[in-house]
Order: sequence, then structure tokens, then C-alpha cells
Amino acid sequence: MFDYTARPDLLQGRIILVTGAGRGIGAAAAKTYAAHGATVLLLGKTEANLSQIYDDIEAAGYAKPAVIPFNLETALPHQYDELAAMIESEFGRLDGLLHNASIIGPRTPLEQLSGENFMRVMHINVNAMFMLTSTLLPLLKLSQDASVIFTSSSVGRKGRAYWGAYGVSKFATEGLMQTLADEVENVSTVRSNSINPGATRTSMRAQAYPAENPQNNPEPQDIMPVYLYLMGPDSTGINGQAFNAQ
Repeated sequence: MFDYTARPDLLQGRIILVTGAGRGIGAAAAKTYAAHGATVLLLGKTEANLSQIYDDIEAAGYAKPAVIPFNLETALPHQYDELAAMIESEFGRLDGLLHNASIIGPRTPLEQLSGENFMRVMHINVNAMFMLTSTLLPLLKLSQDASVIFTSSSVGRKGRAYWGAYGVSKFATEGLMQTLADEVENVSTVRSNSINPGATRTSMRAQAYPAENPQNNPEPQDIMPVYLYLMGPDSTGINGQAFNAQ
């Protein structure tokens, strides 16, 4: 496990947006960031899930989060602009962006993967992530110390059979992270890095490995040290790096 212990007020006063915040790793990250002082913007497509995380954060006495129902599969360009305008008017800036939302799609040989399924995975996992990044970058540049975290995978660092669209989308994720990192290096307060969570006890993992015993994998909250490290000031100057949570 990544070795890092965060001080309690690590993210005090920071505004952090988490995509896919309704469950799994996104929900764990949102609660963890809130527990360390951040105001968390919970973005996801299922409002009921986001509302549950909102209630959990509020019940714990942390800074009041915001619920942002947003469907990355269907969102149009003007909706990204409206999202950025809303964040700017409500919060004035953005200090952190965790790209966590993604889908696996069918695990099948490329030969049997339909174009429709390939394009759907790429749209949610790559196109929507690019749209969010490019639209929110001006708000991140208003921060004195901003971090963008991309969620990668081991199959986005070395290709593996039957991971098809998902694997390709994670290679693209690493490429987007590196391109952004090179562009912001030395010219802004923004840094860009990726995390490979590794095998974690989530519904997505269960979907990918139905025969696996989930008890053998850590809970999402167990892999949070690297998420805290990269989102907080201790990683200032760390840019363009690919991290492993485990």
C-alpha cells in the first residue's frame, strides 16, 4: 500500500470535484477529502447515490458538499460550460479534480467488440474526461495549488487481451495526463498525475472478475493514502507521474 499519512487539516479550505462520487472509489475519495477539510463537489449520474454520500458527509460534521447530477454519457458541450460557470459563481475556483468515473464495457476479443460498445466506453472514459478537464482548467488555474488526478489501470500501462475498449481508454487516460502535465509544467500552479487503484473491492471489480473472492481485495478507503497525497500540498511539484495505490 502507498505509504503516506495525511494530517487532519491537509485539504482545509480546498474545493475538490470528484466524478463518479456516488459509489466505490469515488465515494470513498469524496468522504476522505471531506474528512480532511475539503468542500467536495459530488458529480455523478445517479442523484440518489450522490445524496447518500452528501448525507454521510454532512452527518459527520464536515464542510457542506454539493451534489451535481451530471451524465457523462449524454452531456453536450454547453452543459460543461454551464457546469464551469456554476462552480465559478458558487466557489470562485477549483483546487482539485479527481477523474474517477468510468465504465468497463464488454470484456471480449477486439474482433468481437462492436463499434458501438467501443465508442461508448471511449466516450465516457476519455471524451467526457477531456471535456471536463479542458472546461475546468481555467478554474483550476485560479487556485494557488491545484491537482488533477486521472484514474488509470494496469491494463492502461501494458496491453492485455480481452480488455478491449477499457484498456485502450486507460492508455488514452495516461496520454491525456502526460499531455496536460507537460503543458502546465512551470507555467501554472496546476499539476497532473495518474493513479492505478489496483484490485479493490468495488462493483466494477466484481463485474470484471466475477469468480474472484472480493474479500481478498482491500476496501476503497484502504487505498486512500495516495489519493490524499496527490490532492494535497505535500505533492506540490509532482507532475506527470503514474502512481500505484497498492
